[in-house]
Amino acid sequence: MSEKVILAYSGGLDTTAIIPWLKETYGYDVVCVCVDCGQGEELDGLDERAQACGASKLYIEDLTDDFCDNYIVPCVQAHAVYENKYLLGTSMARPCIAKRLVEIARKEDAVAICHGATGKGNDQIRFELAIKALAPDIKIIAPWRDSKWTLQSREDEIAYCRAHGIDLPFSVDSSYSRDRNIWHISHEGLELEDPANEPNYKHLLVLGVSPEDAPDEGEYVTIDFEKGVPVAVNGKKMKVSDIIRTLNVLGGKHGIGIIDIVENRVVGMKSRGVYETPGGTILYEAHQQLEELILDRDTTTVKLDIANKLAQVIYEGKWFTPLCDALRAFVSTTQETVTGQVKFKLYKGNIIKAGTTSPYSLYNESIASFTTGDLYDHHDADGFINLFGLSLKVRAMKKLEVENKGLTE
Repeated sequence: MSEKVILAYSGGLDTTAIIPWLKETYGYDVVCVCVDCGQGEELDGLDERAQACGASKLYIEDLTDDFCDNYIVPCVQAHAVYENKYLLGTSMARPCIAKRLVEIARKEDAVAICHGATGKGNDQIRFELAIKALAPDIKIIAPWRDSKWTLQSREDEIAYCRAHGIDLPFSVDSSYSRDRNIWHISHEGLELEDPANEPNYKHLLVLGVSPEDAPDEGEYVTIDFEKGVPVAVNGKKMKVSDIIRTLNVLGGKHGIGIIDIVENRVVGMKSRGVYETPGGTILYEAHQQLEELILDRDTTTVKLDIANKLAQVIYEGKWFTPLCDALRAFVSTTQETVTGQVKFKLYKGNIIKAGTTSPYSLYNESIASFTTGDLYDHHDADGFINLFGLSLKVRAMKKLEVENKGLTE
């Protein structure tokens, strides 16, 4: 019997061509695994397509809820944002997918896992670091880096499939390169390859409209959180995945969450892309508004640093590492009291505050108002400022002493 390889299978042209290539080049028995993280793509017919290409089996795994609960929620709670803009839509999904690839590899007693990520992108790193962390004994095959892989274009791949008797509905097109899941959709290619070009939003957008094309009337929305986890939208209880779907519709309608970014990839190059993350942008903003009321100053300061570091770690594919575990553990402890309701208005790309409440709010009107209350006496500030500024004053006195001494000599 041939040794088995697990192929991360999307049903697209790349992974379709990889099936016969693995069989022909290495003699593997190919088991395909298609992981659904809420792509919204039609999965009907994938089984027939995989088998027509020579796969012995296809797993279609719906991990949407796992992705939302165990990967997205920790990032929302941390407010992890890469390079101040990117909400980690692809970065969060890869460890979720890789974990299931490893589980099925164990089940099938496979000797290798294969992915179709190119040698220029971040995904090769994310998939492979996750596999190494979870299954160091399993071989990794990356065709685009393999010396035996000679296909360099869509034309090459289509010709290769046809030469192997595979007649599939793929064409040489001029569309954007996209990655989609329940959290976001990314766009690369065409006019976006030149940062001097403005994106053609009317042609490009999938999840919503541009702010210019959004309704002229704003829309109020409320989100309820319990211990940092979103639990309801507009008073209706939902699981996290349904909350994201609901917010995607609302955010898309009002032009929320569209970013145009030139990011620094892990491999060293810069990459320009447009990301649509309507529901995610709303969730991040709502959660942060709630934390403003609840977290103390010192925790907030440290959490900002933790969020930045966690975003970098996840972007680099290091989800299954001790550092990532430790960073997420810190964030988790800060969420015990992040409970309450956030109200805001969506209007032409903007998320406008409309009121936030929490039983754990540290905002105290009797302290914060200009009138003197029982908990705060303005005169207490005298001693505090004297102590807080003591080192500054001592330094200035010493500097003045030295200057005066120099004048008298």
